[in-house]
Amino acid sequence: MKNFILDTNVLLHDPQSLFKFEDNNIIIPITVIEEVDRFKKDMNETGRNARMVSRILDSMREKGSLAGGVTMPGGGTLRIEMFAEKYFKNLPLDLRVDNGDNRIIAVAQEVRDRFADAITIFVTKDSNLRIKADAIGLMAEDYESDKVDIQDLYSGTRTVDVSSEAVDRFYGQGWIEAPPDLECNEFITIVDSANPNHSAICRNDPDNSRIIPVKKVPKEGIWSLFPRNREQSFALDVLMDDTIKLVTLVGKAGTGKTLLAIAAGLHKTAEENAYNRLLVSRPVFPMGKDLGFLPGDIEEKLTPWMQPIFDNVELLISGHESEKRHSKGYKELMAMGLLDIEPLTYIRGRSIPNQYLIVDEAQNLTPHEIKTIVTRAGEGTKIVLTGDPYQIDNPYVDSSSNGLTYLVEKFKGQRIAAHVTLNKGERSELAELAANLL
Repeated sequence: MKNFILDTNVLLHDPQSLFKFEDNNIIIPITVIEEVDRFKKDMNETGRNARMVSRILDSMREKGSLAGGVTMPGGGTLRIEMFAEKYFKNLPLDLRVDNGDNRIIAVAQEVRDRFADAITIFVTKDSNLRIKADAIGLMAEDYESDKVDIQDLYSGTRTVDVSSEAVDRFYGQGWIEAPPDLECNEFITIVDSANPNHSAICRNDPDNSRIIPVKKVPKEGIWSLFPRNREQSFALDVLMDDTIKLVTLVGKAGTGKTLLAIAAGLHKTAEENAYNRLLVSRPVFPMGKDLGFLPGDIEEKLTPWMQPIFDNVELLISGHESEKRHSKGYKELMAMGLLDIEPLTYIRGRSIPNQYLIVDEAQNLTPHEIKTIVTRAGEGTKIVLTGDPYQIDNPYVDSSSNGLTYLVEKFKGQRIAAHVTLNKGERSELAELAANLL
């Protein structure tokens, strides 16, 4: 049995972490309770998590003494460990400065020394605190229950070598039996093992255990947009498929994630009337130093944050209008209620039925925020999340712990979900070079 000492940031990141250490002992320094208390009035995700932590601990208190230890549902115990000034004497001189971090480390070291026959592990999401703990001989770990190794992230695509006869049969009858171990809606490039130029792109159809052709784009394009590479063809295939209710698109800057999603959304909403409205949203996170308060009404304040979406919509509208002179401008589409562009700030508590919802920059969201968004989906709604896990502005998540990568792994293999990783930049030669070199 191990002793896990939890830092404040672990509880604020995931209040349910208290139940994820199996039959081991969980020890919370009293300083952590004091720090959680300081966040409980915040009207954001951190504040909501702080209040949930307090409620969970209070419910555990009713089952027994937190000072002596309360038995957890999975076994083991949960207890609050008090701090004493004498604990500082065991710390190096540089760490005897009286602050929250040093008090928590002092408690962790005291627990380790008191229970020398058990393994004691300090769990924190603060990398500097893990370094400090390691420097004084404490075992320290990151909280990783919701982490996904970005190098192992499901790509949604694979290449499979087959016989020449299999490729011919695929073109002849429009399908072949699915190779084993494919995920639902996974994209496959079947390649003739004798002639690499003899190939086909297809998608696994989970309902019939066969692989089927990727749908061809109409001659007029999708809102006058045409795929420029194989991955973009994959993306448009699932973006236009109404049976797939959740699509995740991951890729570096300039691969066309947002543009493809908006083009498909406009086509489905304004052309096919398959959805009542296209709703495009994104979290509000600045790149670099925040500009502070902005003047004007709510629309004027949000314009700088929503401008990248407006840019994509304007590009698509202008291109579509050159093909169809009767097309509506984006302001007219908004006035008609077919298009709405707004931040994610006010999505909690809403129900969103029969809409095409696109969430841009989803890599800046936590797993809990992603859950909040996806659970807003009403009957008939399709949700598309796009993002680049390597470009994160949220200081509380990283490429492995953000909500987008978490969602990709959790929904892998689900019949109504699909994922595509886009690798080739198509914005411009300069943008592609910068994405690869910088």
